[in-house]
This record gives sequence, C-alpha cells and structure tokens, in this order.
Amino acid sequence: MAMLMNILNYGIIQVVMRLKSIKDIKDLKGKKVLLRVAYDVPLSKKAKDYVVADDRRIKETIPTIKYLLKNKCSIVILSWLKRPGGKVVDKYRMDPVARSLSKLIKKPVKKLDDCIGPKVTNEIRSLKSGRILMLENVRFYPQEEENNKRFAKLLVQGLDLIVFDAFGQSHRVHASTTGIAKLLPIYAGFLVEKEINVLEKLVRHPKKPLVIILGGAKISDKVDVLKHLVKTADRVLIGGGVANVFLKANRVPIGDSFVEDDFVDKARRKKVSFVKLAKKIYRKNSGKIVLPTDLLAGNTISQHSLVEVVDLEGKEAINKRWKFLDIGPKTISDFLPIIKKAETIFWNGPMGVFEIDKFSFGTKKIAQAIARSKAVSVIGGGDTESIVEKYNLDGKFSHVSTGGGASLEFLTGKELPVLEYLKK
Repeated sequence: MAMLMNILNYGIIQVVMRLKSIKDIKDLKGKKVLLRVAYDVPLSKKAKDYVVADDRRIKETIPTIKYLLKNKCSIVILSWLKRPGGKVVDKYRMDPVARSLSKLIKKPVKKLDDCIGPKVTNEIRSLKSGRILMLENVRFYPQEEENNKRFAKLLVQGLDLIVFDAFGQSHRVHASTTGIAKLLPIYAGFLVEKEINVLEKLVRHPKKPLVIILGGAKISDKVDVLKHLVKTADRVLIGGGVANVFLKANRVPIGDSFVEDDFVDKARRKKVSFVKLAKKIYRKNSGKIVLPTDLLAGNTISQHSLVEVVDLEGKEAINKRWKFLDIGPKTISDFLPIIKKAETIFWNGPMGVFEIDKFSFGTKKIAQAIARSKAVSVIGGGDTESIVEKYNLDGKFSHVSTGGGASLEFLTGKELPVLEYLKK
C-alpha cells in the first residue's frame, strides 16, 4: 500500500489532462483497435521452441488490454522483437509472445504470420468484438525502420483507431510509431500515461535530495541525461563502464578496461571525445559527482577470472592487461549512505558485469539498497530492468520503466517523437 501511495503521490492521474487518453474515446464498442505495444522481450530456448524469459513488459500492458476488452472492441496487437535486420528470422517471430499473453490474460490470442497484406486485412475485417489478433514482427520489413509511408498505410488497413502503449519504442521515428500516428486517431494507453508522468515529475518536481545513479558499459546514451539532471541532482553516483571514462579523464590508470572514448556524430559531422566531455562535466560538478574509490579488477570477463580489489585512493595501479569489472567494497560503503538519505532516486545501468556472478556484488548491493530505501525510486529500462528480475526485487521500487532508451531520451529534456501525436 505504501508503494502504491508513493506512485499516486507522484501524480500519475494528472497525465489524463495532458495526453489524449484511452479514456477519452467516447465509444469503443465494435471498434477495431490497433494496439501498438513494445513487446521486445527476452527469449530463451526450451526444447525446440522459444519462450518468453521475462514477461514484465507484457504484463504492464494488460490494464490497457482489459479496458479495451471491457469496452467490447476488437484488438490487433503490433510490435517489433529484437533486430532481425529487415528480413524474416524465425527465432524472432512473435509466436512465443502471443502464447505468453494468452496465458496471462486467460484468453486466446491468434497469431498471424505477417503484419501486412490481403490475408491480414481480411482477418482484421472479420475480427469480432472481444477477440485479439497479434501481427508478426514488424521489423521483418526494412520499410519499418525507413519510416516508409506506404508501409505505414498498409499497417492500418481495416482499423479504426490506434492505442499507443509502446513507451519502450516511442523514441523511434519508424513506420509503426510516428508513421501510423499520422493516419488514424491515436490515444495513449495506460502504460504510456504512467511512464510519461513519472519521468516528467522526476525532471520537474523531484523530492530532495535527488540522487542519480548511472552505470552500464557506454556513456554515449547517458551523457545528455547526465548533463541535464546534474543541474538538479544533489548527488550523482557513477559506476560501470561510465566510471572508466571519468577515471581516464582524471588520469587514473584503467588498464585494459572498456572505455567509450571517441564518438563520431555523422549527422553533425563532428567527432566527440567523451573523455574530454567527462573531464569538463566533472570539473564543473565535482561536489556532486561521486566516483568509485576502489574497483574489482579481473584478468578475463568470465566466472573463472582471477580478481583483485584496486584501491584508487591508495594510488594502487591496475595491471595493464586487467579490466575493471565491478565496484569495490569501499565504493559500496560510500554509495549506500547517500542512497539511504535520498528522497528521490533515478538509476540506470549496472555497476559492473553483473551477468557474471563474480562481478555482480556491487550491482546487487546497490539494487537492494534502493529497494530498502523510502525514496521515490525510478529504475531505467534495459539492463537495469533485468536486474530487478535477477535479484527478485519486483514490486520493491516506485516505478520500473519499460523503456531504457526512451526513458533516457525523455530525461534529457527532449520530446519523444510519438508524443507530438498524443498531446491534447
């Protein structure tokens, strides 16, 4: 109940005043609804078949599905899954997703083997109220990522309106996102409403102290968030590969650790040095940014790796052939009191190579500390989303985003492209 009140206090119900909500649709009875979702879920192989390994993103859309069914419309579900590269790849078919959804809602979900064409259109036109169709992976067509107008028109054949509940894919300008949004009336589903409102509250009116925790391998997808949120944050805790960039900027030896240094921005025709950028950010905000004081190094990225803790404060140097693969015990001790005092926490990115148990301790301790805290806790999607599942912490945070890239892009102050069509 306390967790629910945290979320409600965060203002979720206010979003109806800003977006065209599913509840604004006056009469759904008999309507054929294209429900755009983000079912880009992890799969695992079981015997000869693939199964959904983590169904949280599917579960998050069930309130929207139940609302549509209650209002006696028919539902056509559209999503992409993984990166098939514009061609049919059998292991990325939507069949296991359809089976998972059917099991969750205890209702048949008919899966089609295509997402466009005469057979698909005929199935949609004959679809009765209360029935559900799931279309094939839209990324099997190269026209999807090309945002092809003709392809977008084919995707909405025989449909009356769109309910967009694909927050995790809302930052893409593709045929099945912004392309279809131009063609039919479009409304936000309950998941999109919740995601946007929580993240907007985090940017505009966070309870203080606000603590930002950033990790993961790359800084390129987090640097804009860092520059934007560091202005309002009280502390920024940095780990993972992102920390390597800051350490290198401060002339701390990092051995053979992964570091994302130069990035070529083709659109702007310029080269960006993240090390130089990190140095600039750190100098300007050194009182807020907390870097690791020790790190766990390994000679290989494997469970059989040799390991040692490198004390950065003691001026210890990492072996030139070794890599930093997790934060160390002193760093954990530095981070935990800051997390405990926080009133609002945003976390995106693991503290190390958490997929390997030997290098997962730092990530686990940070996750557990956030789960124990009384703060409003917002967890970014992607790898951070899977951490929640790995350590059985589901339900322990105020909000776990279903979109890593989308949540990060929103928090930079940019508007997600689909929002242009969902605004009232």
